[in-house]
Amino acid sequence: MPALRCSATKCVYNKEQLCSRDGIQVDGEHARTVDETCCASFQERTGQSNAMETGCGNTNVQVGCMACECSFNNKKNCEAGSINIAGSNACHCRETSCGTFQCK
Repeated sequence: MPALRCSATKCVYNKEQLCSRDGIQVDGEHARTVDETCCASFQERTGQSNAMETGCGNTNVQVGCMACECSFNNKKNCEAGSINIAGSNACHCRETSCGTFQCK
C-alpha cells in the first residue's frame, strides 16, 4: 500500500494531510496527464456534522487506480511507494488530482 499524502483539506476523509478511509479510488481511465486524474473518493466537508469525519488519518492506504496509462498502475492497483493527492481548494472530486501520475 502506498504512503498517501493529501492536500484536499475540504474532503471529509482528510485528517491532517492523511486519509481516514481504508482505501481510495483514483479515476482517469484515459488520463495522459496529472490534470486528467482525480480522487473519486473525495467528498466535500460540509458545515453539518458528518459521520465520515470520525476516525484518524492513515499513513498507508490501498489505492485502486483506473488511470490505466500510469506507470504505477498494476491491474488497477497503485504500486507507487507514495502518492500525493492534490486539491487544496477542491469542492468536487474533479478538482483533485493524483500528483504521482506518470504516463507510461
